[in-house]
Amino acid sequence: MMELKEKSALICGGGGGIGRAIALALARAGARIAVADIAKENAEKVCTEAKAPGVDTMSCPVDLTKKAEVDRMVAEIVGRFGQINILVNCQGWDRLEPFVESNEETWEKLLAINFKSVLYTAKAVLPHMISSGGGKVVNIASDAGRVGSSWEAVYAGSKGAVIAFSKTIAREVARYKINVNVVCPGLTETPLLQAVRTQSEQTGRIIEAVTKATPFRRPAQPEEIAEAVLFFASPAADFITGQTLSVSGGLTMV
Repeated sequence: MMELKEKSALICGGGGGIGRAIALALARAGARIAVADIAKENAEKVCTEAKAPGVDTMSCPVDLTKKAEVDRMVAEIVGRFGQINILVNCQGWDRLEPFVESNEETWEKLLAINFKSVLYTAKAVLPHMISSGGGKVVNIASDAGRVGSSWEAVYAGSKGAVIAFSKTIAREVARYKINVNVVCPGLTETPLLQAVRTQSEQTGRIIEAVTKATPFRRPAQPEEIAEAVLFFASPAADFITGQTLSVSGGLTMV
C-alpha cells in the first residue's frame, strides 16, 4: 500500500463520487485529509467514513468558485494541519447539450466549476507547498478534454484547459520539488453520470454509445480512479510530472 503518513491532503469536491473515493484512499494510506465540498453534510459524512486510528480529518464546506472562500479554507487547513502536501482537484459539473443550443449561463457555470476553481485552489495552495519544500498536485480532467466529446463542447474545453494549465504549472514549480499531474477518467459510475444518463432519452443513448465504445464495455468505479490519484500522490511518482493519465478502460488510446 502507498505510504502517506505525516502528509496532509486537500481533496476538492471530496464529498461524493470520485472525490469521496479519493479522500478515503488517501486516508487509508495514512494521510490527514481535508474534504472540501459545497455540500457540508457530504463532506462531514466522508470525514466520518475516513475516521481511523491516527487519521485526522477536516470537513471544509466551501464554494470553490469563490476565490475568497478558497483562500479562507486554505488558511484554515494550514492552521490546523500545518501544511498541505497534496492537492487534488476533483470538483466538476456537466450538462449534455449541442453547443448551438447552449447558453452563456451554462458556459459560465461550466468554466467556473471545472476550471476557474482549479486556478483558485492552485493559487492558494502552491505558495505553501513552495515554502514547505515540495508537494503533489493531481487535477482530475476528463478524456473529453483530450479528444472532444459530442454534446460536451464547453465541458471538454474546460477540461482541456485543466490539462494545459497543469502542464504549464508543472514546468513552473518543478524547481520547488512540486509534481503536477492529471488523471482523465472516462465514464465513471457517479451521481453526476446517473443525472446525465437520465437527463433525456438522447443523453441516455449517448452514455450507452460511449459505454459500447469503451473496450472494457463498462464505466469505471470511483475507486479505480482513486488508485491512479493515490499513485501520483505517493513517493512512487516523485519523478513524474506534467503527465496526463487516462483511466477510461481504453476509451482513448493516444
